[in-house]
Amino acid sequence: MQRKVKIILNPMADMGNSWRIARDLRSITEQRGGIEWTGTVYPGHAIELARDASIHHYDKVIAMGGDGTVHEVVNGLMKVPERIRPILGVVPAGSGNDFSHAIGTPTNPAEALVRALEGEASAVDLGMMTDERGHQEYFDNTIGIGFDTIVTIHSRRLPVVRGFVLYLTAVIQTILLNHNFMRMQIETEDRKWEQSNVLLTMCNGPREGGGFMLAPEAKVDDGILHYAMIRNVSRPMMFRLLPEVMKGTHGRFKQVTMGSCKKMSVTSDRPMYIHTDGEIYSGFGTEIRKVTFEVLPNALKVVRG
Repeated sequence: MQRKVKIILNPMADMGNSWRIARDLRSITEQRGGIEWTGTVYPGHAIELARDASIHHYDKVIAMGGDGTVHEVVNGLMKVPERIRPILGVVPAGSGNDFSHAIGTPTNPAEALVRALEGEASAVDLGMMTDERGHQEYFDNTIGIGFDTIVTIHSRRLPVVRGFVLYLTAVIQTILLNHNFMRMQIETEDRKWEQSNVLLTMCNGPREGGGFMLAPEAKVDDGILHYAMIRNVSRPMMFRLLPEVMKGTHGRFKQVTMGSCKKMSVTSDRPMYIHTDGEIYSGFGTEIRKVTFEVLPNALKVVRG
């Protein structure tokens, strides 16, 4: 029986470059049957498209875009029971493409599409965040509180640069303009402590921002979440840590706390800025002060490189 495949394209990913990538890939899908293309037209649309593809018995859903597109598709797939949940494939066509890096997807879009169509799937972990309102959000790569969320906000206002340079520029802006910290009460399954942090990032994969190795030991199938925290340090120290984070060697500094857990709760003395896989979950003007995280082992079948 021929398999049904849905490709969900974000035509605006990477400043619209994904549309041109998709145009060049049409010949690959035209040689095969049972493949349907759908484009997103508004924020959150990929969630609906992925959920609907599941309900209509598609065997595979391929996210073509950046980490935000993959994030939405994952959240759509997780809205349906496991027995009807399609396999996820990824074609990197965004700025960071960090989840595709974590699962070993080829960086060349044509190679990635062939791999997504023909490759074997294996289960990966997901993370789930629950906020104080009871709202739940899945994440496949990273969730950040504080610094890296503000970096994401700044990156949306930089229309000239792309890729890793985009995020590096936004990091420098954030150090100079938004050097904030939060007093946090943190609890895992085996530890409880308080700490003032500039940044707290929960990691299912090792990398975010196209090249910042926040949790170099993280793997998407190790059954745990890794975390990285940078305490309330000076601006010069943030600049000192910057190249270390790019190399994944920041854990050797006393101002950095790293570890792993299966569950964590975080309560802050002020509203938290939160991104989920590079999508702004709570930005300036929001009032979320408590969240919990947990790992969902083997939650989703994904075609890996």
